[in-house]
Amino acid sequence: MYNAMEEEEYEFHPVELPDGPCFRPQVEYNNRPDSLFFNDGKRRIDFILVYEDEDKKGFEKRHTFQRRKVRCFLIFHLLEATLSVMDNKVIFVKVHMPWELLCTYAEVLHIKVPIKPNDIPTRPSLWSVFNCITKHFYPDEDLIRREPEFFTAPFEKNRVNDFYIKNKDLFFTPSMRSRMAFYILSRAPYEVRASIKKFGITKLLDSGVYKAAYPLHDCRFNVKSKEQDYPNERLLLFKEWAHPKNFYKMQPLDLIRKYYGEKIGIYFAWLGFYTMMLAVAAVVGLGCFFYGYHTQETSTWSKEVCDPEIGGKIVMCPQCDLCKYWMLNSTCDTSKCFASFSLTQFLPVFALPAVTLFLELWKRYQAELEYDWDTVEFLEQEGPPRPEYEAKCIYERKNPITGVKEKVPFTACGRCVRLSIGIGTVLFWIMLILASIVSIIVYRLAVFYTLSKKLRDSNELKNLEPIKEYVTPQMATSVTASIISFVVIMILNMLYERVAIWITDFELPRTMRDYENSLTLKMFLFQFVNYYSSCFYIAFVKGKAVGHPGNPVYLLGKYRNEECDPGGCLIELTTQLSVIMGGKAIWNNIQEVLIPWVKNRFSYFCSGRVIEKEIPRWEQDYKLLAISKLGLFYEYLEMVIQFGFVTLFVASFPLAPALALINNLFEIRVDAWKFTTQFRRMVPEKAQDIGAWQPILQGVAILAVATNAMIIAFTSDMIPRLVYYWSFSVYPYGDHDNHTMQGYINSSLSFLSINDFSPKFSVNVTGQPRNSTICRYRDYRFPPGHHRQYEHNMLYWHVVAAKMAFIIVVEHIVYFTKFILSYVIPDVPYAVKEQIKREKYLTQVLLHETNLKLVTKRLKPAADEETHEEINETKEEAEDEC
Repeated sequence: MYNAMEEEEYEFHPVELPDGPCFRPQVEYNNRPDSLFFNDGKRRIDFILVYEDEDKKGFEKRHTFQRRKVRCFLIFHLLEATLSVMDNKVIFVKVHMPWELLCTYAEVLHIKVPIKPNDIPTRPSLWSVFNCITKHFYPDEDLIRREPEFFTAPFEKNRVNDFYIKNKDLFFTPSMRSRMAFYILSRAPYEVRASIKKFGITKLLDSGVYKAAYPLHDCRFNVKSKEQDYPNERLLLFKEWAHPKNFYKMQPLDLIRKYYGEKIGIYFAWLGFYTMMLAVAAVVGLGCFFYGYHTQETSTWSKEVCDPEIGGKIVMCPQCDLCKYWMLNSTCDTSKCFASFSLTQFLPVFALPAVTLFLELWKRYQAELEYDWDTVEFLEQEGPPRPEYEAKCIYERKNPITGVKEKVPFTACGRCVRLSIGIGTVLFWIMLILASIVSIIVYRLAVFYTLSKKLRDSNELKNLEPIKEYVTPQMATSVTASIISFVVIMILNMLYERVAIWITDFELPRTMRDYENSLTLKMFLFQFVNYYSSCFYIAFVKGKAVGHPGNPVYLLGKYRNEECDPGGCLIELTTQLSVIMGGKAIWNNIQEVLIPWVKNRFSYFCSGRVIEKEIPRWEQDYKLLAISKLGLFYEYLEMVIQFGFVTLFVASFPLAPALALINNLFEIRVDAWKFTTQFRRMVPEKAQDIGAWQPILQGVAILAVATNAMIIAFTSDMIPRLVYYWSFSVYPYGDHDNHTMQGYINSSLSFLSINDFSPKFSVNVTGQPRNSTICRYRDYRFPPGHHRQYEHNMLYWHVVAAKMAFIIVVEHIVYFTKFILSYVIPDVPYAVKEQIKREKYLTQVLLHETNLKLVTKRLKPAADEETHEEINETKEEAEDEC
């Protein structure tokens, strides 16, 4: 086995190119459009390479030389070229992997294959009694049959007879074969100059030497193959998975994994599991919302706001230097809406432990998939180095584990320099985002001040008579700031994506898994700041450091800090979240459906009308879109950002789980439709888990505890209401005999004398209240005339103490609950542990028996020789005696 593993290290030598082509001449298309074999009908097509004929189109000689090098690297009988049916300049090279080559690289890649059928009886499910109902929520078992279960072991070429092989042609699945073919092509040399080695099909694709490289779909997505005994797995996936009519059904994960590989399979498994957990959260969130909506009319403090005799007689102070006075009952509708969220603020008590439960249950489900999909020991068997890494290995070092000298692309000092540059660049871009946020805040303040000044004069709005009543400083500022913020976010996203990829390439990670994890961390840090910054600003910054109307706080000595809308910052935060989540979900789904479909339609019309001959399978796939290099990265990023919205701000937006659930039901089918119908088949990749996204999800879940506790404490009015109800509504602070919310509005509003306004304050004379010398504002301060006027009163400090105590208590309770759940729920189910132990035992027995046979085979000639020598000695002794 170890000899096979050494094949990962390559030595490149000059190759003498023959005068003619390095593969057999082109063959004519045999008019079998669904065929997945060479023209002889025996050798299976495992990969396709596409290029344009250099004799019919001008090419650099270097491209021709590099292409011939790759052909010569491959064995003569592995290739077959066919001219395109639709474009005589395009040539398709079909690649075949013979049995010997498959055995060699199956050992190199540690591919696990069956050794014996699974003999452990499956335990009946508790839900089997409901099978008559649940079967309607699963794919049709007559079409997609359950895969047989086997005990597996890593393939070893010298023990090939010990594996469960019934048919050599079907022993390695098409996804395994194409994975091995791509592994060889990604290491095929095409140019050697001095000590610089260039190899890999990826670089040739980037430079245009080859136009495409991909494995084949097994049939059309909506038509059954005309060839006999073809599995038509793509058709099955479309009918039972990708079609919108199946939105309520479970996914055929085993077939997805078999067709696309473990990496695609684990993504859809995680997405489906996450969507199921969202269904529970959505039911609870909707229950809280509808309960609040139904009881909003019974809220005592909301009634006081809307009461003409209470809220209608309270004059509120202007919220800016150029604003008007306003009456408290003008926020009646907003107060009712706010009252409907009263129960919602207890939602995090359920939601945050539920997030931990989701993550722990996902670990268990993931462990089951790891065993079923033979990826249990995948991380222990380190993935092969990336071709880009191998090409730059020029330094030698001693491997600390094996003690063998190996080549690396940089020294320890060089590695530190690369990582330092990468970290510094990421921090610089995050600071750039924060700078843009500050700039937008300054813009909001400046525009709000300017518009307030200009719009005081009604003559300024003569040309806007139809919408005059809607044009306010707040509205105009919010709209323009939102547009600018959106443009800045999009520009920074596009720029940073390229920078993040460049930094990760510069760091030169060894394996593809290391590369993806490094890129994931960089992109998520950026997206986290980019998407959540506005929500954090509204929740924890806006309206917090504003002073009071008589002595407001000014930014840069000129612009007065923003205050929350009259309805409070919680409603504004809810509005912001609903707009971002809803708009982002709609845009992403339209983009994922529309853009691929339009591109494929455009390619179809540009290639001409339908021709007489039927197009072969490889050419049909060539017309489809190629999968991005980042593969599933953006799919994961979209879902993790959504997970952040659902968890970080659930206290302010109870409908977030419901919106996320609706989006994900579409997302699963849209992604399935996209992969099945619009894209070429991806090169299958091995994956044990969701990679770096798992610790990111755990980090977001931990942060969500703090953010929701702080939203309840500092953004909502729940704590002040509770403090008033339990302490200040009764003796000695209140006049009521029993605990009540009556009088809460009056106690939560402070007094300000109009004569005590700041000198910068300039109010519209027509807006001044009649027969009143005071106005009210939201705060807890002593009234004018008090010896400590406008300083914080006793109620303020009670509220602050209650807020801090609430945060500490809630965080400790939730964190303790998370710890208990993490400890009690094992990561690997007991049944899976038993199967893993049974599989390891069988593997050890297999290896022992095989080694025993080898030893016996080697010792047998020696034993025969010793016996022969003893017989000869006996004969000689007998002759001597005679």
